[in-house]
Amino acid sequence: MAAHRKPRQRSAGGHTVRTAATIALAGAATAAGFDGTGHAEPQLTPTQVKAKVDQLYQEAETATEKYNGAKEKAEAAETRLNALRDQAARRTAQLNEARDGLGAIAAAQYRGGGLDPAMQLALSDDPDHYLDGAEFVERAGSRQAASVANVRRQLREIEQLRGAAHIELDALKSRQAELRRHKKTITGKLEAARRLLTQLPAGERAGVGEAGARASRDTTGARQGLTTPAAAIAQAPNSRAAAAVSYAYSKLGSPYVWGATGPEAFDCSGLVQAAYRSAGISLPRTTYAQIDAGRRVSRSELLPGDLVFFYSGISHVGLYIGNGMMIHAPNPSAPVREAPIDEMPFAGATRVV
Repeated sequence: MAAHRKPRQRSAGGHTVRTAATIALAGAATAAGFDGTGHAEPQLTPTQVKAKVDQLYQEAETATEKYNGAKEKAEAAETRLNALRDQAARRTAQLNEARDGLGAIAAAQYRGGGLDPAMQLALSDDPDHYLDGAEFVERAGSRQAASVANVRRQLREIEQLRGAAHIELDALKSRQAELRRHKKTITGKLEAARRLLTQLPAGERAGVGEAGARASRDTTGARQGLTTPAAAIAQAPNSRAAAAVSYAYSKLGSPYVWGATGPEAFDCSGLVQAAYRSAGISLPRTTYAQIDAGRRVSRSELLPGDLVFFYSGISHVGLYIGNGMMIHAPNPSAPVREAPIDEMPFAGATRVV
């Protein structure tokens, strides 16, 4: 009976299905390894985290200074645009008064039996039509010709103002687009830094922002202690520099906020701008412009109130207070504070007054 049992038929696709499943599983495992989901990322040490966070903060600060520059230019373009619009409105009012005067002359002409062609053009609602037909002005009397010429001049001036306003509007839109790009870069860098910091325990995370200052103080020796406000103010070269230094001391502990110029929060260039604004001195908004706002001084010549700049791109600034120290707004990890000037790569210094 067994000899007559029909043999079990193998599925023609069985081997293929098993092989495909095996390949798929292997592929999934390989893909998991490549995209990082199959194994844990290596844990960064606090030192590595600090180095990456510092780099992100520096890149964010560079973008912040570009944002500040674009914002300053956008505000200037908006001011010019508003001025042009106001001027155009005033000229339009003057034009309407002149055309009202022509209307009185036209009414008199009409009652006298006709309306001069030049008058018709001057009173037209189509300035282009009027300007194209300006040769008819010669057919009016001398008084009428002068009035029509005045309207014609005002029309042209208004058109020029509108053209200039259009150019300023385009410039403003361009600056606003630039602002959005820099803002996106800044927020991206700061978010990346925040994510890195969350990898550390709370105790180590709090120390990341202070590590550079502690290390720098340790390597510069006892000569580099904190300067007292009275000593810094007394050593300032003049009363305005002393006032700026006094203001900076009063803002110790204020939070760092990118794009801020006080009075409650600051970024680096915003702090020194606000300090000198309190002393009656107007400084440019960005580090790139601030370094050229006064007389360059060497590191050995530094006095309290001098602006000290850092990094090859001139992306950070602080206010010197003497004894190798400055007050600056570092980054979002720390508030306005005192720090040694050799905490960062020194790039130059300027004496504003």
